[in-house]
Amino acid sequence: MAEGAQKRLQSELDKFQTVQKDVAKHVGLRQQLEGQLSENTLVKEELDRLQEGAGVFKMVGPALIKQDLKEAKQNVQKRIDYINGELKRHEKLIKDLEKTADGHRENLNKLQQQFQQAQVKAAAKA
Repeated sequence: MAEGAQKRLQSELDKFQTVQKDVAKHVGLRQQLEGQLSENTLVKEELDRLQEGAGVFKMVGPALIKQDLKEAKQNVQKRIDYINGELKRHEKLIKDLEKTADGHRENLNKLQQQFQQAQVKAAAKA
């Protein structure tokens, strides 16, 4: 009985640790996206300060290519929209993974109690 409970406990612990690693990975990705969003927001603010017809250059490989201001603003806005969408997706994923982790945590607590009870019973018989 105790061995079966111990195996279930170990299996549940492995699942819980896997979910925790996934949460940590997605939190890291979310932080990276937040950094990119911040950078792009600053770029958008800088582009908004420019007067119409101002020279804007885009780096393509080692070369700077002249770009239309309106086009540059559109590109930055598209990046901001994309990053916001990715942030929302990661937030939802993290929330779902945390719910899963909570379920595993509850199962771990139950299994741990069962395992301890089995050990007490085994000790009482001995």
